[in-house]
Amino acid sequence: MAVYARVSPEHKIRVVQALKKRGHVVAMTGDGVNDAPALKNADIGIAMGIAGTDVTREASDMVLADDNFATIVNAVEGGRIIYDNIRKFIRFLLACNFAELLFVATFALAGLPLPLLPTMILWINLVTDGGPAVALSMDPSAEDVMQRSPRNPREGILHGMLVFIIASTLLNFAGEVFVFSWEYFIVGGSLEKARTMTFMYVAVFELIVVWNCRSERHNAFKVGFLSNKFLLVAVVASFLLTASLCYVPIFQLMFRTVSLNLYDWILILATSSLGFAVLPEIFMRKRRSRV
Repeated sequence: MAVYARVSPEHKIRVVQALKKRGHVVAMTGDGVNDAPALKNADIGIAMGIAGTDVTREASDMVLADDNFATIVNAVEGGRIIYDNIRKFIRFLLACNFAELLFVATFALAGLPLPLLPTMILWINLVTDGGPAVALSMDPSAEDVMQRSPRNPREGILHGMLVFIIASTLLNFAGEVFVFSWEYFIVGGSLEKARTMTFMYVAVFELIVVWNCRSERHNAFKVGFLSNKFLLVAVVASFLLTASLCYVPIFQLMFRTVSLNLYDWILILATSSLGFAVLPEIFMRKRRSRV
Protein backbone atom coordinates (compact mmCIF):
# COMPACT_ATOMS: atom_id res chain seq x y z
CA MET A 1 0.00 0.00 0.00
CA ALA A 2 1.31 3.46 -0.94
CA VAL A 3 0.26 6.72 0.73
CA TYR A 4 0.60 10.09 -1.00
CA ALA A 5 0.21 13.35 0.95
CA ARG A 6 -0.38 16.89 -0.33
CA VAL A 7 -0.71 15.70 -3.91
CA SER A 8 -1.34 18.24 -6.67
CA PRO A 9 -4.39 17.84 -8.98
CA GLU A 10 -2.08 16.79 -11.83
CA HIS A 11 -0.51 14.06 -9.73
CA LYS A 12 -3.92 12.80 -8.62
CA ILE A 13 -4.83 12.28 -12.27
CA ARG A 14 -1.52 10.48 -12.91
CA VAL A 15 -2.16 8.14 -9.96
CA VAL A 16 -5.65 7.32 -11.27
CA GLN A 17 -4.37 6.73 -14.81
CA ALA A 18 -1.49 4.58 -13.61
CA LEU A 19 -3.83 2.35 -11.63
CA LYS A 20 -6.21 2.03 -14.59
CA LYS A 21 -3.33 1.05 -16.90
CA ARG A 22 -2.51 -1.77 -14.51
CA GLY A 23 -6.03 -3.12 -14.89
CA HIS A 24 -7.50 -1.84 -11.63
CA VAL A 25 -11.06 -0.54 -11.27
CA VAL A 26 -10.46 2.87 -9.71
CA ALA A 27 -12.80 4.73 -7.37
CA MET A 28 -11.80 8.28 -6.46
CA THR A 29 -13.23 10.27 -3.57
CA GLY A 30 -12.93 13.98 -3.05
CA ASP A 31 -14.56 17.12 -1.70
CA GLY A 32 -12.61 20.06 -3.16
CA VAL A 33 -12.45 21.76 -6.55
CA ASN A 34 -8.94 20.38 -7.10
CA ASP A 35 -10.29 16.83 -6.88
CA ALA A 36 -12.69 17.27 -9.82
CA PRO A 37 -10.26 16.31 -12.66
CA ALA A 38 -9.25 13.05 -10.92
CA LEU A 39 -12.88 12.25 -10.08
CA LYS A 40 -13.74 12.66 -13.75
CA ASN A 41 -10.90 10.36 -14.86
CA ALA A 42 -11.65 7.56 -12.37
CA ASP A 43 -13.94 4.65 -13.22
CA ILE A 44 -16.29 6.03 -10.59
CA GLY A 45 -15.95 9.39 -8.91
CA ILE A 46 -17.43 9.75 -5.44
CA ALA A 47 -18.05 13.22 -4.03
CA MET A 48 -18.73 14.12 -0.42
CA GLY A 49 -22.34 15.23 -0.10
CA ILE A 50 -21.86 17.33 3.04
CA ALA A 51 -18.35 18.79 2.74
CA GLY A 52 -18.08 18.57 -1.05
CA THR A 53 -18.25 21.58 -3.33
CA ASP A 54 -20.79 21.98 -6.14
CA VAL A 55 -18.02 21.48 -8.73
CA THR A 56 -16.97 18.20 -7.12
CA ARG A 57 -20.52 16.89 -7.01
CA GLU A 58 -21.08 17.81 -10.67
CA ALA A 59 -17.90 15.97 -11.73
CA SER A 60 -18.74 12.81 -9.79
CA ASP A 61 -20.74 9.73 -10.68
CA MET A 62 -21.99 9.29 -7.13
CA VAL A 63 -22.51 11.60 -4.15
CA LEU A 64 -21.93 10.22 -0.66
CA ALA A 65 -24.79 11.72 1.35
CA ASP A 66 -23.33 11.07 4.83
CA ASP A 67 -19.59 11.55 4.02
CA ASN A 68 -18.97 8.16 5.68
CA PHE A 69 -16.47 5.94 3.85
CA ALA A 70 -18.08 2.83 5.36
CA THR A 71 -21.13 3.63 3.25
CA ILE A 72 -19.03 3.04 0.12
CA VAL A 73 -18.26 -0.49 1.29
CA ASN A 74 -21.94 -1.13 1.98
CA ALA A 75 -22.87 0.24 -1.45
CA VAL A 76 -20.33 -2.03 -3.17
CA GLU A 77 -21.66 -5.04 -1.29
CA GLY A 78 -25.26 -4.17 -2.15
CA GLY A 79 -24.38 -3.66 -5.79
CA ARG A 80 -22.63 -7.01 -6.01
CA ILE A 81 -25.59 -8.79 -4.41
CA ILE A 82 -28.02 -7.19 -6.86
CA TYR A 83 -25.81 -8.05 -9.84
CA ASP A 84 -25.40 -11.66 -8.67
CA ASN A 85 -29.16 -12.06 -8.25
CA ILE A 86 -29.82 -10.64 -11.71
CA ARG A 87 -27.43 -13.23 -13.13
CA LYS A 88 -29.24 -15.99 -11.21
CA PHE A 89 -32.59 -14.80 -12.57
CA ILE A 90 -31.34 -14.75 -16.17
CA ARG A 91 -29.48 -18.06 -15.87
CA PHE A 92 -32.55 -19.85 -14.57
CA LEU A 93 -34.87 -18.56 -17.29
CA LEU A 94 -32.42 -19.25 -20.12
CA ALA A 95 -31.47 -22.68 -18.79
CA CYS A 96 -35.08 -23.82 -18.60
CA ASN A 97 -36.90 -22.35 -21.59
CA PHE A 98 -34.96 -23.41 -24.67
CA ALA A 99 -35.71 -27.11 -24.21
CA GLU A 100 -39.46 -26.70 -24.83
CA LEU A 101 -38.77 -24.86 -28.08
CA LEU A 102 -36.37 -27.57 -29.21
CA PHE A 103 -38.74 -30.32 -28.09
CA VAL A 104 -41.83 -29.00 -29.88
CA ALA A 105 -39.86 -28.04 -33.01
CA THR A 106 -38.29 -31.52 -33.25
CA PHE A 107 -41.65 -33.28 -33.02
CA ALA A 108 -43.26 -30.86 -35.48
CA LEU A 109 -40.49 -31.30 -38.06
CA ALA A 110 -40.68 -35.09 -37.63
CA GLY A 111 -44.43 -35.06 -38.27
CA LEU A 112 -45.20 -36.42 -34.80
CA PRO A 113 -48.09 -35.33 -32.52
CA LEU A 114 -47.64 -32.03 -30.70
CA PRO A 115 -46.08 -33.05 -27.34
CA LEU A 116 -47.03 -29.88 -25.44
CA LEU A 117 -49.99 -27.58 -26.00
CA PRO A 118 -49.55 -23.78 -26.13
CA THR A 119 -51.51 -23.40 -22.87
CA MET A 120 -49.09 -25.79 -21.14
CA ILE A 121 -46.04 -23.87 -22.38
CA LEU A 122 -47.63 -20.59 -21.31
CA TRP A 123 -48.32 -21.98 -17.83
CA ILE A 124 -44.71 -23.15 -17.49
CA ASN A 125 -43.33 -19.77 -18.54
CA LEU A 126 -45.65 -17.66 -16.37
CA VAL A 127 -46.42 -19.77 -13.29
CA THR A 128 -43.83 -22.52 -12.94
CA ASP A 129 -40.91 -20.22 -13.84
CA GLY A 130 -42.29 -16.86 -12.68
CA GLY A 131 -42.47 -17.30 -8.91
CA PRO A 132 -39.11 -19.05 -8.42
CA ALA A 133 -37.38 -16.60 -10.78
CA VAL A 134 -38.61 -13.62 -8.74
CA ALA A 135 -37.66 -15.40 -5.50
CA LEU A 136 -34.07 -15.72 -6.79
CA SER A 137 -33.84 -11.92 -6.74
CA MET A 138 -34.28 -12.11 -2.96
CA ASP A 139 -31.43 -14.56 -2.45
CA PRO A 140 -29.05 -13.69 0.42
CA SER A 141 -25.49 -12.75 -0.43
CA ALA A 142 -22.74 -15.31 -0.89
CA GLU A 143 -20.15 -15.55 1.88
CA ASP A 144 -17.33 -14.45 -0.44
CA VAL A 145 -19.18 -11.54 -2.03
CA MET A 146 -16.63 -9.00 -0.75
CA GLN A 147 -13.57 -11.22 -1.20
CA ARG A 148 -13.82 -11.34 -4.99
CA SER A 149 -11.79 -9.08 -7.21
CA PRO A 150 -13.81 -6.62 -9.32
CA ARG A 151 -15.24 -8.15 -12.48
CA ASN A 152 -13.96 -7.09 -15.88
CA PRO A 153 -16.07 -4.09 -17.01
CA ARG A 154 -16.16 -5.58 -20.53
CA GLU A 155 -17.53 -8.85 -19.19
CA GLY A 156 -21.13 -9.43 -20.32
CA ILE A 157 -23.89 -10.38 -17.91
CA LEU A 158 -24.06 -13.85 -19.52
CA HIS A 159 -20.36 -14.48 -18.93
CA GLY A 160 -19.64 -18.08 -17.92
CA MET A 161 -23.26 -19.29 -18.29
CA LEU A 162 -23.22 -20.84 -21.76
CA VAL A 163 -22.16 -24.37 -20.81
CA PHE A 164 -24.61 -24.42 -17.89
CA ILE A 165 -27.48 -23.33 -20.16
CA ILE A 166 -26.59 -25.90 -22.82
CA ALA A 167 -26.27 -28.72 -20.27
CA SER A 168 -29.64 -27.89 -18.70
CA THR A 169 -31.31 -27.61 -22.12
CA LEU A 170 -29.98 -30.95 -23.34
CA LEU A 171 -30.85 -32.81 -20.13
CA ASN A 172 -34.32 -31.29 -20.09
CA PHE A 173 -34.84 -32.15 -23.77
CA ALA A 174 -33.66 -35.74 -23.22
CA GLY A 175 -36.07 -36.15 -20.30
CA GLU A 176 -38.97 -34.72 -22.28
CA VAL A 177 -38.36 -37.10 -25.17
CA PHE A 178 -38.03 -40.05 -22.82
CA VAL A 179 -41.19 -39.37 -20.79
CA PHE A 180 -43.38 -38.68 -23.82
CA SER A 181 -42.00 -41.62 -25.84
CA TRP A 182 -42.30 -44.00 -22.91
CA GLU A 183 -45.96 -43.25 -22.31
CA TYR A 184 -47.11 -42.77 -25.91
CA PHE A 185 -44.95 -45.08 -28.02
CA ILE A 186 -43.80 -47.81 -25.59
CA VAL A 187 -46.62 -48.14 -23.05
CA GLY A 188 -49.26 -47.20 -25.63
CA GLY A 189 -51.03 -44.64 -23.48
CA SER A 190 -53.26 -41.88 -24.80
CA LEU A 191 -51.86 -38.69 -26.31
CA GLU A 192 -53.50 -36.67 -23.51
CA LYS A 193 -51.76 -38.69 -20.83
CA ALA A 194 -48.38 -38.51 -22.58
CA ARG A 195 -48.74 -34.73 -22.81
CA THR A 196 -49.80 -34.49 -19.18
CA MET A 197 -46.81 -36.51 -17.98
CA THR A 198 -44.42 -34.48 -20.12
CA PHE A 199 -46.00 -31.27 -18.83
CA MET A 200 -45.50 -32.36 -15.23
CA TYR A 201 -41.95 -33.52 -15.95
CA VAL A 202 -40.95 -30.14 -17.40
CA ALA A 203 -42.42 -28.29 -14.41
CA VAL A 204 -40.67 -30.48 -11.83
CA PHE A 205 -37.34 -30.44 -13.73
CA GLU A 206 -37.32 -26.65 -13.74
CA LEU A 207 -38.27 -26.46 -10.07
CA ILE A 208 -35.22 -28.61 -9.37
CA VAL A 209 -32.79 -26.73 -11.62
CA VAL A 210 -33.65 -23.44 -9.92
CA TRP A 211 -31.83 -24.61 -6.78
CA ASN A 212 -28.60 -25.03 -8.77
CA CYS A 213 -28.95 -21.44 -10.02
CA ARG A 214 -28.38 -19.96 -6.56
CA SER A 215 -24.60 -20.20 -6.72
CA GLU A 216 -21.94 -20.19 -9.40
CA ARG A 217 -19.59 -22.31 -7.29
CA HIS A 218 -21.69 -24.72 -5.24
CA ASN A 219 -24.57 -27.08 -5.98
CA ALA A 220 -27.98 -27.04 -4.29
CA PHE A 221 -26.99 -29.48 -1.53
CA LYS A 222 -23.99 -27.37 -0.47
CA VAL A 223 -25.92 -24.10 -0.56
CA GLY A 224 -28.92 -25.59 1.22
CA PHE A 225 -32.67 -25.34 0.73
CA LEU A 226 -33.70 -23.23 3.72
CA SER A 227 -31.61 -20.06 3.44
CA ASN A 228 -34.03 -18.50 0.95
CA LYS A 229 -37.54 -18.91 2.38
CA PHE A 230 -39.08 -17.00 -0.52
CA LEU A 231 -37.69 -19.52 -3.01
CA LEU A 232 -38.83 -22.48 -0.94
CA VAL A 233 -42.39 -21.13 -0.76
CA ALA A 234 -42.37 -20.26 -4.47
CA VAL A 235 -41.21 -23.74 -5.49
CA VAL A 236 -43.75 -25.53 -3.29
CA ALA A 237 -46.58 -23.24 -4.43
CA SER A 238 -45.63 -23.64 -8.10
CA PHE A 239 -45.54 -27.42 -7.76
CA LEU A 240 -48.90 -27.66 -6.01
CA LEU A 241 -50.58 -25.32 -8.49
CA THR A 242 -49.14 -27.20 -11.45
CA ALA A 243 -50.03 -30.62 -10.02
CA SER A 244 -53.61 -29.43 -9.46
CA LEU A 245 -54.04 -29.09 -13.21
CA CYS A 246 -54.17 -32.88 -13.40
CA TYR A 247 -57.00 -33.34 -10.90
CA VAL A 248 -59.29 -30.28 -10.88
CA PRO A 249 -61.99 -30.88 -13.54
CA ILE A 250 -62.14 -27.33 -14.84
CA PHE A 251 -58.35 -27.27 -15.22
CA GLN A 252 -58.43 -30.61 -16.99
CA LEU A 253 -60.78 -29.10 -19.57
CA MET A 254 -58.70 -25.94 -19.98
CA PHE A 255 -55.32 -27.67 -20.30
CA ARG A 256 -56.53 -31.04 -21.68
CA THR A 257 -54.82 -32.95 -18.90
CA VAL A 258 -55.73 -36.26 -17.26
CA SER A 259 -55.25 -37.67 -13.77
CA LEU A 260 -51.95 -39.37 -13.00
CA ASN A 261 -51.40 -42.33 -10.68
CA LEU A 262 -48.56 -43.06 -8.26
CA TYR A 263 -46.46 -44.94 -10.82
CA ASP A 264 -46.72 -42.02 -13.23
CA TRP A 265 -45.42 -39.65 -10.58
CA ILE A 266 -42.57 -42.00 -9.69
CA LEU A 267 -41.45 -41.96 -13.33
CA ILE A 268 -41.80 -38.16 -13.51
CA LEU A 269 -39.90 -37.50 -10.28
CA ALA A 270 -37.17 -40.02 -11.09
CA THR A 271 -36.57 -38.55 -14.54
CA SER A 272 -36.80 -34.91 -13.45
CA SER A 273 -34.12 -35.54 -10.83
CA LEU A 274 -31.73 -35.08 -13.77
CA GLY A 275 -32.01 -31.41 -12.84
CA PHE A 276 -29.70 -32.01 -9.88
CA ALA A 277 -26.99 -33.09 -12.36
CA VAL A 278 -26.71 -29.55 -13.75
CA LEU A 279 -23.91 -28.74 -11.33
CA PRO A 280 -22.43 -25.23 -11.16
CA GLU A 281 -19.07 -26.73 -10.12
CA ILE A 282 -18.87 -28.44 -13.52
CA PHE A 283 -20.83 -26.28 -15.94
CA MET A 284 -20.17 -22.73 -14.71
CA ARG A 285 -16.98 -20.97 -15.74
CA LYS A 286 -15.07 -20.08 -12.59
CA ARG A 287 -14.21 -16.50 -11.73
CA ARG A 288 -10.79 -15.81 -10.34
CA SER A 289 -10.71 -14.85 -6.68
CA ARG A 290 -8.58 -12.09 -5.24
CA VAL A 291 -5.00 -13.16 -4.71
